[in-house]
Amino acid sequence: MRRLLQYLRFLVAVQLLPALESGEETTLVGGQAVLEGVMMRSPHAWGICIRRPDGTMATHAEPLEKLSDKHKWMAWPFVRGIMTLGQAMTLGFRALRYSADIALDELRPEGAKEEKKGEISGWVIAVNLILSLGFFIFMYKFVPLLAATKLKNHYPVFGNQILFNVVDGVIRIALFLLFIWGISLWADIRRVYQYHGAEHKTVFAFENNDPLTVNNAQKYVTWHPRCGTSFLMTVMLIAMLFYMLVPATTFWARFASRIALLPVIAAVSYELIRFAAKHGSSLFAVMTKPGLWLQRITTQPPDDTQVETAIAALNEAMELEKQRGGELVIA
Repeated sequence: MRRLLQYLRFLVAVQLLPALESGEETTLVGGQAVLEGVMMRSPHAWGICIRRPDGTMATHAEPLEKLSDKHKWMAWPFVRGIMTLGQAMTLGFRALRYSADIALDELRPEGAKEEKKGEISGWVIAVNLILSLGFFIFMYKFVPLLAATKLKNHYPVFGNQILFNVVDGVIRIALFLLFIWGISLWADIRRVYQYHGAEHKTVFAFENNDPLTVNNAQKYVTWHPRCGTSFLMTVMLIAMLFYMLVPATTFWARFASRIALLPVIAAVSYELIRFAAKHGSSLFAVMTKPGLWLQRITTQPPDDTQVETAIAALNEAMELEKQRGGELVIA
């Protein structure tokens, strides 16, 4: 039963991946909450720390290469957004799998741990990814469009292109908020949200050149403007504008356009956030405000052991970064 619950936690956490991690490759450090731990990354390395049930910590670190360092075209505007987000999601999934493997290993009988590690099998991962993609398309593309279409059929006023897509977008955001809030009622996911808060506090301490101690990190807030939650909200708002420009009028034509425009909307959102962050703090603040509000749910105040775990993860990444010649000081 406990193994089944672990698999379920893993499945739900995969749905949260975009909201729990940051995909901006130009920042010095970023991270992601995982199951009972935190993953932290620097420009050339990533580290992870998982808190075991007995209080000890499992740590791991690996080198990380920017895709744009190997292929210059991947740094082109709009292309870089898709590449960076894809790499961030891949790394996030690896970190999440590592945390789930540690949890499953702890469930094995003591004598059996040395024989075989309790890793999640490949077929479970494949099924999980298919279910996650299917859930995303159904919940955030099909359902809002179907609901908006039904409303249009009953109330012709919603046939207006702008009004139709506003209704569609509002329903999409409402479903997302309901999902984020609903799973926060599950104690295990609430702990993930606490580790999310610990990650943000630790990043804030690092960015402000504070010594990485629990007391220093705890004085910061849990919501951060570069969080994936802010990016997701920006994507949803921009999507409404894009859909207003699509001349499709039938249900299936609109549905197909929503799938086809996914990478375009993500790329444009990435570039807008990047531009706003570099050229206008006030514009950046406006764009990230909805995401900061939503982080009142996706981040929760962590306890000291959770902050300690986040600091250990960042130290793992920074130690490997130092070995690879990386710069560790914020200007």
